[in-house]
Amino acid sequence: MQHDSGTLAHRVAVLEATIAITALKYRYWRACDAKDVAGFRGCFIRHGATVGLGAIGEFEDADDAAAAFDEKARLLGPDGSFAGQDMHHGMHPVIAVADDLVSATGSWTLKMRHVDLVGRFESVLTGEYDDRYVVEQGEWRIAGSSFRTLWTMRRPLSAETEVGVFSIFSPTGERPVD
Repeated sequence: MQHDSGTLAHRVAVLEATIAITALKYRYWRACDAKDVAGFRGCFIRHGATVGLGAIGEFEDADDAAAAFDEKARLLGPDGSFAGQDMHHGMHPVIAVADDLVSATGSWTLKMRHVDLVGRFESVLTGEYDDRYVVEQGEWRIAGSSFRTLWTMRRPLSAETEVGVFSIFSPTGERPVD
């Protein structure tokens, strides 16, 4: 279905689609940080998504990508807690919504920090996503995603480095009151 791209209604629809796609990508990264496999999987189309997860692998279906995400991101350490913690920051989106208003492409820059609590190191990474989006059952979903690492830095955590949940304002590192 083609729309007159010069109309106010079409321009508003493009803006709404861009906002929805941006929210989708942010949901994806929040699911990654929270190690939420169902949330991760829910960002993709039901069948046929191509998913590139960088060093984790390339997948021809989001179910396989979600299984690999579950295995890698939810790895447990000796104490039973997650072996690593992640922080994804996506930025610089360039989103192009097609005139049909049901497909789009997007490019994003990722800044990521990973703390390996077992191996005691921190990694920082930056890279580029190239995505394809479609509307499926009335919602924007990722139909294809590829990731290319631009650079990575790894450094050991010293014996004095603490990783946990504590007040950054307290010199003694007291846990905040919930």
